[in-house]
Amino acid sequence: MSGESRRGRVGAIRRAFLANGFPCTPLLRTCADSVLFESSSCHCSSSGRNSAALGPDALSDVCLCDGHWPLGSCKTLKEINQIHSQLLVNGFLSDPDLVSKFAASIALKHPINIEYSVQILDRCQNPTVFALNSLLRVYSKSSTPEKSFRFYKSMLESNKKPDNYTFTFLIKSCAQCMVVKDLGLGVHGAVLKYGLYHDPHVQSGLINMYAELGCLEALKYLFLDIQDTDLVTQTAMVVASARLGDVSFARQLFDKMPKRDVIAWNAMITGYVQCGEPSNGLELFYTMEKKGLKVNECSMVSVLSACTQLGALDIGRWAHQYIARKKLKISVILGSALVDMYAKCGDIDMAMEVFWGMKEKNVYTWSGAIGGLAMNGYGGKCVELYRRMLREDVKPNEVTFTSVLKGCSIAGLVEEGCKLFESMIKEYGIKPQLEHYGCMVDLYGLSGRLDGALSFINNMPIEPHAHVWGALLKACKLHKNVEIAELASRKMVELKGKNDGVYVELSNIYADFNKWNSVCDMRYEMKSKTVVKIPGVSLINTLR
Repeated sequence: MSGESRRGRVGAIRRAFLANGFPCTPLLRTCADSVLFESSSCHCSSSGRNSAALGPDALSDVCLCDGHWPLGSCKTLKEINQIHSQLLVNGFLSDPDLVSKFAASIALKHPINIEYSVQILDRCQNPTVFALNSLLRVYSKSSTPEKSFRFYKSMLESNKKPDNYTFTFLIKSCAQCMVVKDLGLGVHGAVLKYGLYHDPHVQSGLINMYAELGCLEALKYLFLDIQDTDLVTQTAMVVASARLGDVSFARQLFDKMPKRDVIAWNAMITGYVQCGEPSNGLELFYTMEKKGLKVNECSMVSVLSACTQLGALDIGRWAHQYIARKKLKISVILGSALVDMYAKCGDIDMAMEVFWGMKEKNVYTWSGAIGGLAMNGYGGKCVELYRRMLREDVKPNEVTFTSVLKGCSIAGLVEEGCKLFESMIKEYGIKPQLEHYGCMVDLYGLSGRLDGALSFINNMPIEPHAHVWGALLKACKLHKNVEIAELASRKMVELKGKNDGVYVELSNIYADFNKWNSVCDMRYEMKSKTVVKIPGVSLINTLR
């Protein structure tokens, strides 16, 4: 029978069972593997064997062991309902342990049906810690992590002792609920109470939680209090410190690590890049590569981001060739980073070649390409690509609209830009940010509609930022409008204080109109307010 089971011959096993009365476990297992649960349940009922006769071993083989179970093949809640009904009819779910396993199995294999799993567990008088932990785990990864605390409370009310898995998932839920710091402190206290503070996964979870909550000092105190740190904890601390911007402390920890995995290297490289130290990030990447560590997608995304910040097109091209040489898959994230790098480094043709060559794109990929066309002066093509994006049923986001509005501004498409701004609000429900208002002022201003730009600013529902007034001042310089330029510059001085750029810009506008007395007045005002013009600098990147 076991041989027939391995070959999936259900009929042969059924005949053998009826003839010899062998245990039905092989038949049930094969039916489960063949997604023929109806056959297994029919066999149970037709053979006249009740749940007591089958026992937990048969149920485990059908539903809970080694992946040989129908739940893994279910695609709808209706199919899960059918399995649930058969188990109830045959009396399998009278045992609390089996109910707990069944509920946990649904939660872990079908997170979308977590509420159904909760209903099953609610009817269980004595759910196991494993089942409660399973629900904790699923909710900690969901959009409603706060619901996980209900099962922790249930655990305490039934006098069950939480284990390291309980707190690992609870801590993750706290990190997800970033606005509730007291919640995290309470869980940290419970970890100490139950003596699980030295579990490495709990420790790394606490580090990640405090990182998500932005508590850098608490992080450092926690780490220094840990007596024996392992690779997991050390790596988590490097990742957290780099993410919170303290790359100096992260590097100290990194250099002291006796062993470093790829995660630690990537965290340190990413930390440098995100904190505006791209050269240090590239230097560390070269060291990592020389040591023979396996470079992955995360490594190359950080390298490309560093090239983007530096404007280092040659290094970016080398990175692209390196990706091809190492046969790394061009995923959505990596492809988007390549598009962004090429576009911002001025090679828009290569950016679009990468873009069209990508098999899969998301809204960020489209937005990056649209923005790249805009910043390289292709306003018309930028708007065309936006329309193509809509035809592909990709929903635009805030970044998309910032990019396409810039494109309209470059191309002088005032009416088109106004329609897009209106559709952003009414059709897509996106609340305009200061960047969007700045783009609209640019749109009006660069097309010469300075009165329209000023009217738009005055009717903004939020207080105009210096960026908005700066866009108007730039347009005034272009179209030589002194009156509105004076207004814009005064507003910018109010908002930015001793900003040399505002004074210099207005002084230059006066000079364009040969208003030399006004130029002298502006220079005198700068001197009296101790405003000093900061000298400009130029950077040249060289290959290693």
